[in-house]
Amino acid sequence: MGFYDSHILPKLLHFACGLGVVNDQREKVVPFAVGQVLEVGIGSGLNLPLYRSDQVEKILGLDPSEEMRVLARRAAASLDLNVAFMSGTAEAIPLPDDCVDTVLVTYTMCTIPRIEDALNEMRRVLKPGGELIFCEHGLSQEDHIRRWQHRMDGLWGCFTGGCHINRDIPALIENAGFQINALDQYYIPGWKPACYNFSGRAV
Repeated sequence: MGFYDSHILPKLLHFACGLGVVNDQREKVVPFAVGQVLEVGIGSGLNLPLYRSDQVEKILGLDPSEEMRVLARRAAASLDLNVAFMSGTAEAIPLPDDCVDTVLVTYTMCTIPRIEDALNEMRRVLKPGGELIFCEHGLSQEDHIRRWQHRMDGLWGCFTGGCHINRDIPALIENAGFQINALDQYYIPGWKPACYNFSGRAV
């Protein structure tokens, strides 16, 4: 891992993912989390202040980046939440089957290298009837924006930690065996190819 990935990218992602317009989207989904929660890609802990402590027993924060987990620990220190941090990847979640009530993933599916494997792992660790709660950006419904997304995807990922702007998030979730019960999709303010947003809940 180079200097950019170790020292610049974590701060850049923390800033970009903490912008007001992005936090507004997080606020729509994080409060639905209940019980034992696995947050996949906890990053710098931007979701932590949005959890409802009266309905969350424990948060398991998974992230492969030690630099991001350091930032998340700082965020958790001042909150009345039971948070444990785990090193690992979403494609091999270090938890047993059927052990969490909620899996929360926000602005993370875009960067997971093997997203299909990761979604299968999320389904594996969820208890029967548990919920996958998500808020992501991805493939637009407009053909001319889709064309730009496909053209720019490789270059965009070079500077954003491997982020993909052309993933069909609902299709990926359903192909992994989930049933989406609630879904909103719309543009949030910003550069349109990177700002088509999906938020919802699946079982």
